[in-house]
Amino acid sequence: MPSSIRVVGTTEAPMAGTLKKPVGGRADRQYNRVLRKFVRNRMALFGLIGFTLIVSLALAAPLVSAQSPYKTDLRAIRQAPSDAHLLGTDIAGRDVFTRVLYGARISLLVGVGTITVYGVVGVVLGLIAGFYGGWIDTVIMRISDALMSIPTLLVVLMLVTITERNVTNIIFAIVISRLPGIARLVRGQVLAVKQLEYVTAARAIGASDYRIMAIHLLPNILAPVIVSISFGMASAILAEASLSFLGVGIPPPEPSWGTMLNEARALSVLTEMPWFWIPPGLMTAITVLCINFAGDGLRDALDPRMKDL
Repeated sequence: MPSSIRVVGTTEAPMAGTLKKPVGGRADRQYNRVLRKFVRNRMALFGLIGFTLIVSLALAAPLVSAQSPYKTDLRAIRQAPSDAHLLGTDIAGRDVFTRVLYGARISLLVGVGTITVYGVVGVVLGLIAGFYGGWIDTVIMRISDALMSIPTLLVVLMLVTITERNVTNIIFAIVISRLPGIARLVRGQVLAVKQLEYVTAARAIGASDYRIMAIHLLPNILAPVIVSISFGMASAILAEASLSFLGVGIPPPEPSWGTMLNEARALSVLTEMPWFWIPPGLMTAITVLCINFAGDGLRDALDPRMKDL
């Protein structure tokens, strides 16, 4: 009897070890493969570094520039770039360089806030619709169809017009216009994955619906969702800039890139003060390009069909 007990103990321990190692090994290899493919993509790496630099400058704006983005100086109106004002001053005598730095904060806040809200809500709605189907799926998808049938800009303009113009309401308006897309994407992924054998096996052993969705479905549909969310951030930044340029976004004197472009619409400003409208327009374009480059690299790295060079 003692010998038989020792035999059982010696055979079970190695089995437990051998079951754990391949799982961790596969996860580590997959992570390393994704990281290696992303780093080898020069444009993606450039986009990530550029975006990181923009975020760093926005967070460190008070340290980079000691001037206030709101303070007006009637004696320094429409001054060209100089040692005192690196990018000159605007029509109210405010430092353009400082306002560009603080404008990055608003654009990034809108972008991050939008993808956080519609990412979480859209993933939850898509999971529920795809997993349960039936009347729940019908209700969620018909509401999505109704929202998608209205032009995005019209939805955002309508919501922003009837609410107070602030960052929170602008984020909410952009979320409403982007929510159907992410919900449909997640639903389609869930419909394909929930038919696989491991989901059926989880049901057979009595796993709860929440566990199946959180443990078995969500991790296997994250790749396209992450890529979609990364591109959604660039879209949100452009939407905020467009709304502010049209005069229904961030209200003055907040230093938004779109607001600065709106203030530069006069022909005299466009022709005589290029230092006023070029920096915010250029920063908007660079930020969106960096996000798109990083998103393209992330998509290629997460796609298993792409050749690992």
